[in-house]
Amino acid sequence: MTALNFLQIDTGENPGTTIIWLHGLGANGHDFEPVVPEFAFAKARPVRFLFPHAPDLPVTINGGMVMPAWYDILAMDIDRKVDVDQLRLSAHRVAALIQAERERGVASENIILGGFSQGGAVAYELALSYPEPLGGLFALSTYFATADSIKLHEANRNLPIFIGHGSVDPVVPEALGQAALEKLQALGYEPEYHGYYMEHSLCMEEIRDLDRFWSRG
Repeated sequence: MTALNFLQIDTGENPGTTIIWLHGLGANGHDFEPVVPEFAFAKARPVRFLFPHAPDLPVTINGGMVMPAWYDILAMDIDRKVDVDQLRLSAHRVAALIQAERERGVASENIILGGFSQGGAVAYELALSYPEPLGGLFALSTYFATADSIKLHEANRNLPIFIGHGSVDPVVPEALGQAALEKLQALGYEPEYHGYYMEHSLCMEEIRDLDRFWSRG
């Protein structure tokens, strides 16, 4: 298994908290680098941000074009037909980053995992199946691609979950974010849901809400 390359930003010496943030289709780990200074949470204490770079894969919905992708998207129907094996392989690779952080002395409860769009789908799969308790899950403008096949682990049954979605998102309709919320609730989780008047993006209001979510740990 090829290890993921990643961008690392530490906001102070010897961080005791790690946030792993997965980008969306066609982007890379630098995508959300500019927003790090906006988080008061990361100024109040040392935090390590890890922004992994997805491997290059051919993407069916884009005519087979090779681009950074966590998995192939086979059809853009409302249910998002995806290559689940590739998604789980990506989750496995990100799990190796979690393990590396634990070996650096960061407790699993202080590791927060999340992502945007495709990255959020991988984060759902990994966080809810991870065998040790994590600090939180954030899912931004995304969908729960493996909701019907995921093998949940009791270690993260009480995992704090943040869902944020744009109400005018033309790429991943908000209905998919709301469907994820409903599925999680049916499975016994208690996620918090935030809707924003934006497209397939991140906004300052969402950054502020994420800041508060992370600060609860």
